[in-house]
Amino acid sequence: MLINYFKSYLPFYRRNLNVAIPVVLSQAGQMTVQLADNMMVGHVGVSELAAASFANSIYIVGFVLGLGLTFGATPLVGSAFGQKNFKEAATVLQHSFLGNGMVSLILVATMWAVSWLMPYMGQPEAVVELAVPYYRLLVISIVPFMLFFTGKQFIEGLGNTSMAMKITLAANVVNIGLNYIWIYGKLGFPAYGLNGAGYATLTARSLMAIGFTLFMLRQPHFRRYFYLIDPRQISLKHISLFFRIGMPIGLQMLAEVTLFSLAAVMMGWLGEVPLAAHQIGIQVSMVSFMIATGVASGTTIRVSQQLGARNYEEMQKAGLASLHMIIAFMTTTALLFFAFRYQLPYLFTNNPEVVDTAAYLLIFSALFQIFDGSQVVLLGSLRGLADVNKAFQLALVTYLIMGVPLMYLLGFVFDMGGAGVWSALALSLAVAAVFFFFRFKRKCRIVEKGL
Repeated sequence: MLINYFKSYLPFYRRNLNVAIPVVLSQAGQMTVQLADNMMVGHVGVSELAAASFANSIYIVGFVLGLGLTFGATPLVGSAFGQKNFKEAATVLQHSFLGNGMVSLILVATMWAVSWLMPYMGQPEAVVELAVPYYRLLVISIVPFMLFFTGKQFIEGLGNTSMAMKITLAANVVNIGLNYIWIYGKLGFPAYGLNGAGYATLTARSLMAIGFTLFMLRQPHFRRYFYLIDPRQISLKHISLFFRIGMPIGLQMLAEVTLFSLAAVMMGWLGEVPLAAHQIGIQVSMVSFMIATGVASGTTIRVSQQLGARNYEEMQKAGLASLHMIIAFMTTTALLFFAFRYQLPYLFTNNPEVVDTAAYLLIFSALFQIFDGSQVVLLGSLRGLADVNKAFQLALVTYLIMGVPLMYLLGFVFDMGGAGVWSALALSLAVAAVFFFFRFKRKCRIVEKGL
């Protein structure tokens, strides 16, 4: 019976993978750049690696809020495309560009102001001194990155996931090359150290936005949506709908990232070495997580298009098929992380104390792989159903109301240190995955009954 059950899902595995693989490759490419950043920076010094961890833990909070807003376009475009309502899809494109453009500027101003508070967050002085200028370079890069993602989410809602992959991979090659030149001072350039990674990120993201804009304008299939846009028809209703979908997604992502950012801050309380080891553990874990987010994005597209076409059985199976695949994949990566926990840290540093601490943390990383992948794919399914408010509420409870106090309790009250912080992360993600699974099943029944 079990074999027959999984056999019935084989067509859905194939369809989901056809959509998801280009997204996965795009996400993997972005992850490669982050890994390259940390590997190169880590070999400059422990302080630089710790500074990168601190800066990214603050930066990522605002970044994912903006990124989540861009995700609001995908289910709207996917549903309109499933109904063959091309005018409506163009309207979503118009208002998402307007909304995301305004938000990106607000985020830059707000996040720049946060940099003035970084010296008061309990981190070592040497770490803060290196982190602040690097953080500010990352903040500026939000504007081109959000513009890129606005176009990316639009054409992915139409089912085209390959072009964003190609542009992302090309920009990643540029980023890694500039990292090498600017971090270490090659080809006559001075050695900028950590700031070199920031300059490379800003340059690559700007090229991504320019490249994607040129692509959309030159391809007749996508250019026609620009012809359907009427600049005189700025609708507050559509802007409101865009934010009603995108804002809860952004807040849900913000809640999860805040959990991990506060984990980094708490690890910084334990010292420079635990913070550097934490950064290694997070970066290794992000390899598999970014692949999971690629599958989740593909799932959002598949579920939203089936919803628009009113194929409710296929809609539910599309979501569950991705869950099956990601559980199998994350189980494999968990075993690999555990088996190579002493070898992987050497990709980032030769410091034996940091390596030993990171190897210990990778045990806990292996434990939460399955939960982390499951919860992000289930969130992708809920986004495809535009069921974003409930997902945010559940995320708020599991990530922040439960997760943050639990990290402090296990890490510092029970004096478990880094092991306590990471154990709390694993438990929070496990509870979130269970909540999201039952919500997806319930929402599918509600949609099918037309309630």
